This record gives sequence, structure tokens and C-alpha cells, in this order.
Amino acid sequence: MEEYLPPPWSVTELNEAIRDLLENTFLPVRVTGEISGLTVHRSGHVYLTLKDEHSQIRAVFFSGAAKCRALELKNGSMVEASGKIAFYAPRGECQLTLRDLKPLGTGTLQERFEAMKKRLAEEGLFDSARKKSLPFVPRCIGIVTSPEGAAIRDFIKVALERFPPLRIRIYPAPVQGRGAEYHLAAGVEFFNRFRCADVILITRGGGSMEDLWCFNEEVLARAVAESRLPVVSAVGHEIDTTICDLAADVRAPTPTAAAEVLLPDFHALCDEVQSAMRRLGNSAELAWQRAGAALDRLLSAKAMMRPAQMIQERMQTVDYRMKDLENALFQTLRDREMRIEHLRSKLEALSPVRILERGYSVLLDPSGKAVLSPGQIPEGSRVSAILAEGRAALVSLGPEDGSAVTGTEARSDRRSE
Repeated sequence: MEEYLPPPWSVTELNEAIRDLLENTFLPVRVTGEISGLTVHRSGHVYLTLKDEHSQIRAVFFSGAAKCRALELKNGSMVEASGKIAFYAPRGECQLTLRDLKPLGTGTLQERFEAMKKRLAEEGLFDSARKKSLPFVPRCIGIVTSPEGAAIRDFIKVALERFPPLRIRIYPAPVQGRGAEYHLAAGVEFFNRFRCADVILITRGGGSMEDLWCFNEEVLARAVAESRLPVVSAVGHEIDTTICDLAADVRAPTPTAAAEVLLPDFHALCDEVQSAMRRLGNSAELAWQRAGAALDRLLSAKAMMRPAQMIQERMQTVDYRMKDLENALFQTLRDREMRIEHLRSKLEALSPVRILERGYSVLLDPSGKAVLSPGQIPEGSRVSAILAEGRAALVSLGPEDGSAVTGTEARSDRRSE
């Protein structure tokens, strides 16, 4: 007897049967777990994963964006979720359809992240003072990542579009899972040891906090901080921040953005170089024209046409200037002689000798002082008189009769005063 086989199910029929079985079997449930992979869609719906140390389940909270924002929920938040089991047939996924979320605190991974971030920050691993600047145009970029990942393909595509002459070296390393951080740190140390790149890029695409956790490990953070080459970290999506990002010299929000951070636009750079060369050429041409015009003026100058005549003219001018200087000096000396002669004449006119020559004399008492009145001369005292042509000695007869001094003895002294 031939065994009866039921007709085969289509995938849609099977998924719909599973959905009916699950949704009609389970009553509404409450589940505690840590939020991971939180995404708020522009429609207002919230998609997330609830997990514990061993398992995870997807969840959707329709129109829950306002609620999540009000509760300030984020990846790593511990919550109590209320909802029902659902089965999303188009993808064949079991999920929770949530009605409410209540915060319970911070999840284990988030607590570890915050604790490590605080400890390494206190050591100074994230200080801006220790961060190195990037080269303007790196000749070679060393990339530490998985060679099969989408991140490396995106980066290479954009990088070569921006700068076609670029050289790239890839150090293959796992970017997820246990022990991946040691391979990533070894890649950083490799490029530092052999100096075969100008800058190091550590990158991978987006993922949950668990997927990105190797980039939060201390061994990688210290390798990045101690790197002698500048390090750019481009891990996950723009909203993801890892310890590796904080320790790196520059953080790029995505692998594609890392290409824009690291490389100038080659074509724009070529345009700038050509423009600079044109400006330099124009400046050189203008300088050449100015120098030529100056040379023409110099060659057409009178001094260049008849240099000997110019020198002779300058010598003649010097002679004339010397003659003028001599004349001025002679005239000055003559003026001074005339002034001295004038002053001498005035001095002679005021001289007492000239007064004596007109018949006047000066009578001196025995002490040599000029006699101003008869009372200054005692009777019988010897006096002298200064005359124009000498000196005379006299004897005073006294002032009784009020007459002038008369001399009983007289002597002529021809010594001039």
C-alpha cells in the first residue's frame, strides 16, 4: 500500500500557519531585557532588540517614538517590555509587538562601557593634547578591517574617486566576536612597526552594541592611543560611539565619511595647482616686463649714453661748489674783521687814555686811590697825577683855602699808563 503524503506547503502558507499557531497560543507577556539596535523610524515606529546574556528577540513598538524619547531610552537601557508574541511572515521572524516600555536602569554592556570610558578618560587617553594631526595628502593608508566587509568596499570606492593615485594596504582582522580586539590591536602595531603607511584607518560597518563590542576593549584603546602614526576610527553608523573612536586622533562617523576626512578631492586639488601655476606665471611675466622696462629706461638714460661727459660735468659742478664755498668762507672772515675793527674803534674812543690826551689828569692819593675831593688829601701828603704822557709827583698844601692841590715838588714820569 502506497504511503500517503500530504501536498507540499508553500513558504507563505508555512509562515502563516506558524504565525497563527504562535499568536493564538501565547497570551500577552512581559519581558525584561537590555535594549540593543534601537532604531527610530521617521514613520514614528521603533525597532529594537531585547537581549540578555544568552539570547535575544526582535521587537517593534508601533508609534512608540514619542514614548522612547520621553523615557530617554537608548542602547544599553534595561526595560520591562509588555506586548504579545507575533510572527512577521514576510521575513519568517518571530518578534514582540510592544504595547509599553518601562525603564529599569542601565544594561550590563552599557555599564561596562561607561565604566571603561570613565577610567580611561581619567588616565588621559582621550585628551585632545595627545592627538596627532593628519597628513594633508597621505601617500598610503593602512586599513585594519575585515577584507570581506562592506565597509572596506565602500571606503575604497569613495577614496579612489576622490584621490586616484592613492595607495592602500589592508591588514586583515576580524571585526566581531571574541578575541577580535587582539587582531585589531596587532594591525595597529604592524603599521607602526614597519612604517608602511602614513595614517591608519580602523573601520567596520554598523551593528548592535554586541557586534561592535571588540572596539570597546581596553587592549585596542591602548594600542590606538600609543600609536606613533595618526589613527582614524570609523566604526559603525553615525550614532555609534566606541572607546576606539574616543582614543583615535580623528573619528569619522562612517567608513565613507572617513575617505572624505583623510583625502582631499584630487580633481579640485589639481584645479588649485593649475590656478596657482597660472597666477605664478602671470606674476613672473609681469615681473619680467617691469624689469625689461626698467632696463630700457636705464639704457636710454643720458648717463649710459655719454658716461665720460656725465662724469666731467659732475667734476665741474664739484669745482664750482668748492669755489663758492671758498668765497663764502672769505666773505665771512672779512665781515668778522670789519666788525672787530669797528669794535676796536669804539673801544679806543671810550678809552681813559684818550680823555687824558685832551688835557685831563687823574689825581691819586698815597694809597693809589683816585682823589674825588680835597678832603681826601691831608696837608703835606704826597700825591701823584696820571697825565697823558706820564706821571707827576706832588705835595698837598691842604684844603684850608678850598683851593685845588698845588705842588711844591713836581717830577715828570714818562711811563705811560
